Amino acid sequence: MTRSPSFRWSRRQALYLLSGALGGLTLHACTPATNSETASSPTSSPTAATAGSSPTAATARLAMVTWIGYVPIYIALEKGFYKELGLELEKVVFGSNPEANTAFLAGQVDGVTTVPSEAVLMAANGKDFRAVYVIDTSNGGDSILARNKFPDVQSFKGQRVALERNGVSHFFFLEVLSQAGLKESDVQIINLTPDAAAAAYQAGNVEIAVTYAPFLFSANEAQKDGRIIFDSSMLKLPTAIADVAIFDTTFVEQNPAAIAAFVRGSLKGLEYFEANRPEGLEIAGKELGLTPAELDEQLKGVKFATLEDNVNMLSNPDSNLYLLKPFTNLVGFMQETGQIKTEPDLSQLLAPQFVLKARG
Repeated sequence: MTRSPSFRWSRRQALYLLSGALGGLTLHACTPATNSETASSPTSSPTAATAGSSPTAATARLAMVTWIGYVPIYIALEKGFYKELGLELEKVVFGSNPEANTAFLAGQVDGVTTVPSEAVLMAANGKDFRAVYVIDTSNGGDSILARNKFPDVQSFKGQRVALERNGVSHFFFLEVLSQAGLKESDVQIINLTPDAAAAAYQAGNVEIAVTYAPFLFSANEAQKDGRIIFDSSMLKLPTAIADVAIFDTTFVEQNPAAIAAFVRGSLKGLEYFEANRPEGLEIAGKELGLTPAELDEQLKGVKFATLEDNVNMLSNPDSNLYLLKPFTNLVGFMQETGQIKTEPDLSQLLAPQFVLKARG
C-alpha cells in the first residue's frame, strides 16, 4: 500500500475515540484503509490458532499505526523473532490511534500500541487492560516552535498558540506551561492538527505552535525567524510521551506465553537493530516509506526503551521513569478538561512480570 506522509506519521491523533467525535475525524485529509499483515498467516479470530500452525503456537492480533518508534517490532516481524518464540503475531495497521483504539475496545484485536493519554482515557471508560511493554519515549520528537522575540516559555502569557486540543500535544504543552509557572488560561489556544499547526507557524499565521516530527523539523527549517524553544527531551517526566503496548486483561491472563513471546521478540528486534543498524534501517524504512538516511535522521526524536528501561517504567515506583507517574498526572488533566468524569483505578494497570521474566 502506498503511504502518504500524513498517514505515515499519524500516531498522535486527538483523543476523540470515546468522546463521540471519532465519526468526524479527518486524518490530515486522508483516510487510508485498514491493512492487516502477519509474521506468517493471518488469524481468523483474536485467539484462534492459525490454520496449519502447531497446536501449541500462541496467536495474537496487535493494532498499530505506522510510526518510526515501532522499528523494533517491524524488525522482529521481518526477521521472524516472534515466530521463533512460538508467537504468530498479526499486525493490524490503522490510519490513526483512535481507529486502532476503537478496534481494541470492540474486541477486534487483542492489543494495541498507544500513548499514555489514550490508555488513561480507555481505562476511565471501563476498558480492562494491562500495559506489558514500553516501546519508545519521545526524545525531542514533540516540540514547541516559537518566534525569536519570545525569550522563554514564560513570555507566552497572553499569546496565541496553535496545537491540537485534547491530544498528546495539548498535554505536553500543559506540562511545559506548568514547569514555567503558567496555566492554560494564560494563553489562547488555536485548535489545529499537528501538520496544520506547523504550516500556520511556517507561513507566519501564528507565532507559537506545538507539533511533532516530521512537521516540526520542516517548519523549523523553513521559518528563519524562530526556533525550537522546548522539546520533549526537556520534560521532568521523561515517560510523559511514550508508546506502550497494552493487551486486554483476559487475553493476558489466558495467554501468558503469547505476551512473554511478544515482549521477548520485541526486545530481540531492538537488540538486532542496535547490532545491525544499517540493515535495520533498511527493513524499517521499507515499512515506513522512508530511505534509511531519512529514517536515521528522524530517529533522533525518539528513544527506544531497553529491557532495563522497561523494568523501571513498569515496576520501579522510585524511578523517574515509572509509568504510573505520567498516568496519574494525566488523570488530573483529563478531569480538569472534562475528558473523563471518574478517576480510573490505575493500581493494576501495569504488568511488569513479562519484562522481569525477560531479564531473568
